[in-house]
Amino acid sequence: MADQITSATASAKTVRMAARKVRMVVDLIRGKSVAEAIAILEFTPRAASPVVIKVLKSAIANAEHNYDLDAENLVVTEAYVNEGPTLKRFRPRAKGSASPINKRTSHITVVVSEKEA
Repeated sequence: MADQITSATASAKTVRMAARKVRMVVDLIRGKSVAEAIAILEFTPRAASPVVIKVLKSAIANAEHNYDLDAENLVVTEAYVNEGPTLKRFRPRAKGSASPINKRTSHITVVVSEKEA
């Protein structure tokens, strides 16, 4: 039983959202059951919620299709957000100068596994 895979992963790379803002949403679902996590995300009024729902549903689909796990018994065991590459842009300012604008991106990863019985 120890060698049987009981977790599935999904990730979204280079999402055009700051990692700090996505982490606030991801912190809400860590450790929750999959059904509860989807319910929380659907009613969270943040821009990152739809992206995190998409990654979570992808992790659920991976668990069902690749590892034959039951969707009702899945729990979000890990959910983390890392910083992706930053797009550096410049905004024109007064007197011919310019100021930098950092358009940050993030990598979102969600791991789901079966509930310990």
